[in-house]
Amino acid sequence: MPLDIEKIKIDLRRATAEAADDKMLETVRLGFLGKKGIVAQMYVGLATALPEEKKLIGKEANEIRQLAEELIAERKIFLGQQNKQSNAIDVTLPGIVSPLGTRHLIHQTMDEICDVFERMGFVIQRGPEIEREFYNFSALNIPLDHPSRDSFDTFYLDEADPLTPGRNLLLRSHTSPGQVRVMQKFKPPLAVIIPGKVYRPDALDASHSFMFHQIEGLLVGKQVTFSDLKGLLTTFCQKYFGEDVVMRFRPHFFPFTEPSAEVDIQSNIFKGRAGKWLEILGCGMVHPKVFEAAGYPAGEYCGLAFGMGVERIAMLKHGIGDIRTFVENDVRFLKQY
Repeated sequence: MPLDIEKIKIDLRRATAEAADDKMLETVRLGFLGKKGIVAQMYVGLATALPEEKKLIGKEANEIRQLAEELIAERKIFLGQQNKQSNAIDVTLPGIVSPLGTRHLIHQTMDEICDVFERMGFVIQRGPEIEREFYNFSALNIPLDHPSRDSFDTFYLDEADPLTPGRNLLLRSHTSPGQVRVMQKFKPPLAVIIPGKVYRPDALDASHSFMFHQIEGLLVGKQVTFSDLKGLLTTFCQKYFGEDVVMRFRPHFFPFTEPSAEVDIQSNIFKGRAGKWLEILGCGMVHPKVFEAAGYPAGEYCGLAFGMGVERIAMLKHGIGDIRTFVENDVRFLKQY
């Protein structure tokens, strides 16, 4: 039975044009050029064809084969270009913005406080969190019988102090040890702030935590006075809390400063607490015993020191009533800052 060559060509063109991917195009190729395809069947038919028909059938089979190869090759190129375009990045489209987190409120507060003092000429220094009793207590004029040395107030480690027989290392309970370390390393004049974590075995409640953050300040020279301390801290409070802040220095006692004071403030920025006195930091003039522990000649230098709790400052400024909120990882809270 003679084949309808024109219909085969029409079917071939339609099949290749409708091939939407490489898999469908391979099906078309097998249908026309495969071992059991139409062209192969035409060649097989040559064996039973009349002599006068063989030349025509061979010619038509070659035409179908050549046409199929050309159409399939063109379609393959087209599909490849189409896939390349679909996978290309369209630089004109809006970008996909991934949600980014922010620095934790505690670190934001530390950065803000440090920035105020850096603009007044202070330099940031760091101290170790694992400390010796000498730096945490003795060098700061804290006597052996002071309650803060007890294990109820300090985290002691199961690691011996290599320089003090019979005593163990500890987790620093304040950032004040950094004062002595800085003075041993540098000669006056110096002005440093020492931010960092501190540890105390306090029961966790709304206002206490076993780990919190402090920022220590130290300024040493030959003519440093209590007036300098008042001016420095007044400037800090006005820069950080606002020009309308009202301050007072209240006499206090710290073993490593003499005289000593605590600073209270009033400000209208505190939610629901406007008009109340709020304690924010302790301060004083560096005790001569601290200079002696640091190796400074007696009577040659004088200095001022101060220390503040970062969590307390953040709680006051932002109206946060529970210190545990900082470490609960509640995204609803963190997103506010």
